[in-house]
Amino acid sequence: MSVFGGRKHSAVLIPLFCDPARRLHAVFTKRREDLSRHAGEISFPGGRRDPGESLLETALREAHEEVGLPPGEVEVVGAVAPVGTVVTDYAIYPFVGLIEHGFEWVREEAEVAEVLEFALEDLVAGHSFKRLIRRGVAVRTDVYEVGGHMVWGATSRILTDLLNRLEVGPRRAWRLEPE
Repeated sequence: MSVFGGRKHSAVLIPLFCDPARRLHAVFTKRREDLSRHAGEISFPGGRRDPGESLLETALREAHEEVGLPPGEVEVVGAVAPVGTVVTDYAIYPFVGLIEHGFEWVREEAEVAEVLEFALEDLVAGHSFKRLIRRGVAVRTDVYEVGGHMVWGATSRILTDLLNRLEVGPRRAWRLEPE
């Protein structure tokens, strides 16, 4: 087992963009409801590392496969702390990338039900800490609710780390100052 709680290594990309109002958004996927693992859950684009591939290459490849985002369209600006999963035994390594606003998503229909773009200020406004029951297991987690969608679990832990690093509090609106 790795120090982050998972024997299997995976990586995700946190695509970020500014809309015309200069609000910062993150891109997520909603997994299909008929999948055997993580059905219907919201996550960042990503997946398991292939042999011989770096974790960054994994994140970029998976984002391309899941939502059609070419690696050359991403300016990787950093990473946040890896998180582990208990049920699926993954160590997830998140990378942060900037992309242009208005990208036309091409979702991988076998896995992705929907591509979601949430403003960080809306995620912060929809934050709470809840006790959820998943597959008979009680989980206490940060939860972000926006427009009827709920981000929880490993994805919410990654998002919380990102928001903390960006110094965004639950009551502070997310706007970039004009240049």
